[in-house]
Amino acid sequence: MPIVFENIHKAFGDKVILDGVDFTIEDGECFFIVGASGAGKSVMIKHLIGLLRPDQGEIYLDGEEVSRLSEHALYPVRKKCAMVFQNATLFDSMTCAENVALPLRKHTGRSQRESLVAARERLAQVHMEDFADSYPAELGDGMKKRVAIARALTLDPRYVLFDEPTTSLDPVSARRTDAVIRTLADELGVTCVVVSHDLVSIFSIADRIAMLYKGHLRMLGTPTEFQNTSDPIVRQFMRGEAEGPMEV
Repeated sequence: MPIVFENIHKAFGDKVILDGVDFTIEDGECFFIVGASGAGKSVMIKHLIGLLRPDQGEIYLDGEEVSRLSEHALYPVRKKCAMVFQNATLFDSMTCAENVALPLRKHTGRSQRESLVAARERLAQVHMEDFADSYPAELGDGMKKRVAIARALTLDPRYVLFDEPTTSLDPVSARRTDAVIRTLADELGVTCVVVSHDLVSIFSIADRIAMLYKGHLRMLGTPTEFQNTSDPIVRQFMRGEAEGPMEV
């Protein structure tokens, strides 16, 4: 079943962020949400796991309307939907394996030993098994991000939400992170929802792209459709041009 956003409105005080946004994310696709800073990209995905509530509209996950669920009723939703935040948010006092094992110990009742074995398997999926006994302070930002992705996978989520996964990374680390995200969709069938303004990522791993602009969905389509669009706003953003009609 897909993720469906219907007529989503959200404002903070007098500032309208989302003004009637609709789109559907299909199972197993790598779906990018793009737009200028402040366009509402992160706000959009935070609604899916109940970190924010829409002022108006509905959100459906696996056929269930989830935007009005109680905090307790959101627990199963959050197990289906892992989130990788812009910062890796690892515990500095734990090794990489211990960081990844933590959700297993907390939510599955596995022993510490069993959790660490499973954690090493997850680290192997993101090519970080050789650093299982390292501490986050010993790693670069890109390596930390891959550990955070491994941790997000521990409970076998069907959906993984990425908030600016390549921000602050060097080009090589960014492309390695892209490769991990694409592998999740292609080999594990995980639906990946990526908030980003990294044009290389967008055009190299996205199946479809939704662009938000001034509270509305400006365009929804494939990378090829975005590259060939005649919309001057979309063209300016996708080309990264300083001059043009786009208001920021």
